[in-house]
Amino acid sequence: MAERIKLHPETPHVKRLFEIADKVRDGAVVLFPTDSQYALGCDYKNKKGIERIREIRQLGKDDHLTILCDSLSGIAKFAHISDYNFKLIKRLIPGPYTFILPATKEVPKLLVHPKKKTVGIRVPDYPICEGLVREVGHPMLAITAKKPEMDDNALEEFEREPFLREFEKQVDLTIDNQQDLPSKETTILDMTDDNTKIIRRGLGIERVEEVFEREREPLEK
Repeated sequence: MAERIKLHPETPHVKRLFEIADKVRDGAVVLFPTDSQYALGCDYKNKKGIERIREIRQLGKDDHLTILCDSLSGIAKFAHISDYNFKLIKRLIPGPYTFILPATKEVPKLLVHPKKKTVGIRVPDYPICEGLVREVGHPMLAITAKKPEMDDNALEEFEREPFLREFEKQVDLTIDNQQDLPSKETTILDMTDDNTKIIRRGLGIERVEEVFEREREPLEK
């Protein structure tokens, strides 16, 4: 049964973040809130944790997992970024965006798309996520918390408590922000080259369109 820790969504208790970060470094799989939906996460080097998360989500090898970073420099360590995409990312982070980028050798093979050699990267705009990544001391792996039988409509129907109970036997730790469950996903941008494309329109899409308008570049929708 997962341990439940309650944190304030805007001012999470630093000591509790220390405790959670210690558990993550020791191999824990965590269910935690982000600036979009709840996520399943672990240390990005935790092979067993990654396998557990893939099992919960029943993911195939071609499904992207996401690395949570705390800054643009963190992204640059794990992904090759063109000058053009660098400017776009700089204007969008932190925020509810997932960037698909060519992976560097720093990315563990378990997190790299086997055919495309790409990786998903996020810099969330949410105090709990920011604090957790900061205290862990390096990036975390994360992916939206849902089960195969949960489509987007099903997620919208869940209240917080029943949703958290769905995962309590499969994760080691649950962070409860005591807020209503958000139902919208991140916006996903394919940045494998300078012909950046929107793969999924989600939270913050208006900001994306504003940034592209400013750059005066065509964006495939």
